[in-house]
Amino acid sequence: MRGLDLAKEQRARIVWWSRFRRTHQARARVCHQQRRARQAPPVAPPNTLPHPISLPSLPQLTDALWEQLCPLFEPAQSKRGRRTKAWRLRVEAVLWITHTGSSWRHLPERFGPWETVVYHYRRWCKEGLWERVLQILLPPNEDCAARLSLPAP
Repeated sequence: MRGLDLAKEQRARIVWWSRFRRTHQARARVCHQQRRARQAPPVAPPNTLPHPISLPSLPQLTDALWEQLCPLFEPAQSKRGRRTKAWRLRVEAVLWITHTGSSWRHLPERFGPWETVVYHYRRWCKEGLWERVLQILLPPNEDCAARLSLPAP
């Protein structure tokens, strides 16, 4: 074994160095954790949501409005992947984001995964479909500020 054949003074120095190193590393780890905790942003409790800011720019989606919007989404069905009938639910999810001003991640579970809603919203914007939806939902005298009320996905 290492150190047994050394002189008593050398063994004492090795033991001292080993203890010093372990205590130094332990102190450094505690200081590092404290410093990182001070630098980190405050973490909200897991089940609390920020208070939504109401942005009442778009009307609620009624059955009459959905009848006007439904033909826009039938040809938008993707050729690959699973087919869906949940277009109205996804449109209502985007409208919920607009009405509350909340983050996409705070979308209620009843609308499905927020990532799916963001994916469809981005695709609709890229294809120009969301602009056509807004033309139906907004009265003709609305200004463009109401159209830009969604948070960036």
